[in-house]
Amino acid sequence: MKDFLLSNFLNSFSVKYKYQPEFHQSVKKFLLSISSFLQDNSQYQDVSLLTRLTEPERIIQFRICWMDDLGDIQVNTGWRVQFNSAIGPFKGGIRFHQSVNTSILKFLAFEQTFKNALTNFPIGGGKGGSDFNPKGKSKMEITRFCQSFVLNLYKYLGTNVDIPAGDIGVSHFEIDLMVGMMKKILGDSSCVFTGKGLSIFGSQLRKESTGYGVIYFTELVLNYHNRSIKGKKISISGSGNVAIYAIEKCIEFGAKVITASDSNGTVVDLDGFNLEKLNRLKTIKNEIRGRIQQYASELNLTYLKNQSPWSIPSDIAIPCATQNEIDEIDAKLMIKNDVQMIVEGSNMPVTEKAIHLFELANILFIPGKIANSGGVIVSILEKVQNSTYSVWKRNKVEKKLKEVIKNTHKMCVEYGKKKSTVDYVKGANIAAFVKVAEAMISQGMIN
Repeated sequence: MKDFLLSNFLNSFSVKYKYQPEFHQSVKKFLLSISSFLQDNSQYQDVSLLTRLTEPERIIQFRICWMDDLGDIQVNTGWRVQFNSAIGPFKGGIRFHQSVNTSILKFLAFEQTFKNALTNFPIGGGKGGSDFNPKGKSKMEITRFCQSFVLNLYKYLGTNVDIPAGDIGVSHFEIDLMVGMMKKILGDSSCVFTGKGLSIFGSQLRKESTGYGVIYFTELVLNYHNRSIKGKKISISGSGNVAIYAIEKCIEFGAKVITASDSNGTVVDLDGFNLEKLNRLKTIKNEIRGRIQQYASELNLTYLKNQSPWSIPSDIAIPCATQNEIDEIDAKLMIKNDVQMIVEGSNMPVTEKAIHLFELANILFIPGKIANSGGVIVSILEKVQNSTYSVWKRNKVEKKLKEVIKNTHKMCVEYGKKKSTVDYVKGANIAAFVKVAEAMISQGMIN
């Protein structure tokens, strides 16, 4: 595709979606990363193809009415962005958080489309959620909200239509409630949701899968470059499931994790986490619902109030918290501190300018669509188990997870190899683009 054609497309796109910054940022980054590939491959030089790739098939928006414990009616907004089903049924999480809006869900659904394509399973991309904040709500309030959410969304879901899973604010507790409501409405126990609890045949390794997958992929990248994660000093942000299980796998692989964080600050432990410390953090975060500051205080560790981990020197940085948490200022400091590798544990945690600085400094950068794909891989494996009336043991799920991640790495190398290293952003994006674009082209212009 000629440079001016892509430039014109992006200019038009920017005008149309200037009030959707997260979505705009995601699409722009993606298309610019594959621009040279588009120029060299005439079959993809079609503006209408790019338009279809960047426009959701449909967006469902709905009102959610629910009753709080005082008997008052509360109202929230719900969405489901069904972005692309060229490869298979829509698949992506449901997020409950006060920050949820159309732009964020479109960005997540766009990224999910290509992340799912890289798994090599016949799955499309979508995302949904609500601006409902479950923090501080009682179990009965969450129950009533989840039931109302499904009551408004159920007609757009189905085992071969759209298969939601959990995300921020949505654990197996909320998913199980939605499964129960769906079954009550339809009288059908088909596998519509994944991320279920084990009591209703969710999959082993589901809560650990994203964090484990981040470290599996990190080790594959290091091995390809004749290095290992063993002995590396690692800074991690966040203290949710992704961060906690990434820390757990780092400990198993012999790496030293020296930070964790939450929205209030960062704990620094230069001796590194061990399993005893990690188990205490799990208890504080998952059972007591406490904060990182409590963990730091109990273990007499350094606590950096209202600060992120990125000022602490490390070999590898793994942001697992939120969008755009590493900016240009952070990147300059990290480069000065000789960071060797950045791995996106969450979705789009590094800004465009920061990524550019890391690339100029020849620092390995692993994008989220491949690094944090473990969750969706095990989610799909859960659907496979349910569809075949099978229950797999933990070691089988972990073996399958590793196989898919290994194949994803191979595809990234195929499309991103340059001399002695790999451009993982370009490799992942081109490999995913080819899969989705070929499926759309083969099915005609209406897809």
